[in-house]
Amino acid sequence: MTAGAGTRLAEAPIGVIGLETIFTKIPGHIRNPSTFDYPVIYEVVEGATAERVVTQADPSLIEPFCQAARKLQARGAAAITTGCGFLVLFQKQLADAVTVPLFASSLTQLPMVHRMLAADRKVGLLVAKQPSLTPRHLAAIGAQDVPVCITGMESSTEFREVMLEGRRVELDVQRLQAEVLHQVEELARANPDLGALVIECTDLVPFAHAIQQRLGLPVFDIVTLTNMVHSALTRHPYR
Repeated sequence: MTAGAGTRLAEAPIGVIGLETIFTKIPGHIRNPSTFDYPVIYEVVEGATAERVVTQADPSLIEPFCQAARKLQARGAAAITTGCGFLVLFQKQLADAVTVPLFASSLTQLPMVHRMLAADRKVGLLVAKQPSLTPRHLAAIGAQDVPVCITGMESSTEFREVMLEGRRVELDVQRLQAEVLHQVEELARANPDLGALVIECTDLVPFAHAIQQRLGLPVFDIVTLTNMVHSALTRHPYR
């Protein structure tokens, strides 16, 4: 059994590889265990800052992330994900490092979401830093031809200072939520053909409910993907 000898899949945890960040992880964040109703275990990659992962796409981080994935598998993780959607760029290398399912980013859902929608609909992407999302990131999961519209949080003060620049530990949740809603409203206003939204950034998942209430559209993120994978690993008999 790939989750480890003698381990029941129903009891096996999901592993999460985290970046080195200092801010408080509120409920809904993948680094907050209360987000899930099943066990989650963590490994943090030292030196993996937002600057190196999001802005630089630093390839020297691939091996440390692979090592973290192997550690999580050795600890019994039945599947593994990460704490940053921009790691989609390294999806293949990370998946090849282990023998359990590994999904590096919520963006791996993008081709599926596209196929769910009518041909004249776009998929919206809410990302940490729009200029850093390149065609290479989308090509890494076969989404280079998906019609997308993108908005980023790099100009939003609370997000930039806390998440991208790491200036503060404490987060002004209401301020950040207002910034998020402003960005997605502008995206929807500019794209009336928007059919669904995928949240790339794991830091923004706590606001998925508020986003859906505002847009009235399906919202996908790293938690929806993790829950789907976990349910595939823990099937129960039908009665």
